[in-house]
Amino acid sequence: MESFDPKTAAISLDDAAWQRPFRCGDNSGNCVEVNLGRPGLVALRDSKLGESPVLLFTPEEWTSFVTSVRAGQFDC
Repeated sequence: MESFDPKTAAISLDDAAWQRPFRCGDNSGNCVEVNLGRPGLVALRDSKLGESPVLLFTPEEWTSFVTSVRAGQFDC
């Protein structure tokens, strides 16, 4: 049985491919960043924590997630 090291990335993501919304600007810390650098995957992370855990979505899951966000399903 192989062991799992949570500090080791399962896949490599190109640092240059991370994008943030233009409304965030350079100094805003309350944003998310999206990485479309891997075919068939959409990666999402917290902009404040560049080395934060990354959520991975298939394109279909990403579309569903964005639709839910826009509909306010995650609003508190």
